[in-house]
Amino acid sequence: QVRLVESGGGLVQPGGSLRLSCVASGSISSFNTMGWYRQAPGKQRELVALITSGRTTNYADYVQGRLTISRDRTKHTVYLQMNGLKPENAAVYYCTYRRLGATYWGQGTQVTVTS
Repeated sequence: QVRLVESGGGLVQPGGSLRLSCVASGSISSFNTMGWYRQAPGKQRELVALITSGRTTNYADYVQGRLTISRDRTKHTVYLQMNGLKPENAAVYYCTYRRLGATYWGQGTQVTVTS
């Protein structure tokens, strides 16, 4: 079992920045993929970005360079740096951890973008 704890969400004005963090604990494997999904009210959960243990990244098309995913393997932590936030970026952001045969989710952290 893997436990994921997210932090860093909050309220930000349009154009502002946030850095989300997610710490994994438990049965951590050497080869895994961590990342972020988001879910806005009334919408399905969708991919934001993923990063493998080898630091290969995969971003959703809409990210357009304003979001950067990174990880610290020694700390079992994945980050999402979000710059130039827009109201449409508001959602609950969920951390995910994948390894062979299993996917785990965090509880989510709320990001609100409003003036």
